[in-house]
Amino acid sequence: MSQRPGLLIALTLLALPGCAGSRPSPSTEDAALARVAAIHGGAGPWAVAGYRMGIHALQALGLSAGSFDVEVVHHSPEKVQYACIADGAAAATGASLGKLNLTLVHSAPADAIFTTYRNRATGQRLTLKPAASFATRYLDVPRAHLPAAGREVLTLTDAEVFEVVDTADTPTP
Repeated sequence: MSQRPGLLIALTLLALPGCAGSRPSPSTEDAALARVAAIHGGAGPWAVAGYRMGIHALQALGLSAGSFDVEVVHHSPEKVQYACIADGAAAATGASLGKLNLTLVHSAPADAIFTTYRNRATGQRLTLKPAASFATRYLDVPRAHLPAAGREVLTLTDAEVFEVVDTADTPTP
């Protein structure tokens, strides 16, 4: 059975400090979805995937949401569902265009989407991309089904949502 400790910790901290469980409760799921919707306007599968990736990156880089040390660069085609990942990452990390720590680069083809998270203080970085099975499963979900699909993404294992592409202790030159 796959574990999601990073997601469980993050969801617990968002909604129920001090409580832990093997699965997020409906109230912690609701809190995560509300956080995504507050930034993105909805909580469809691609935005929720970005949120999941952002939570994982924060934990891996030893950062907290809202830190000015977090830097997020998302590479995708100029197509809404793929760019939604950037909003999910913003919801998780607190990165924003105004803080100059969120960048959206429309240079990647649909099969080469990736997001790099960097700890500016340490130079450590982590690059994640949607898992191939995720991209296939959630490609072009009908608008009416987006909320249910977003909720479903919260219940998937990390490996079903994203893959680690690269990690490094020093910034990209």
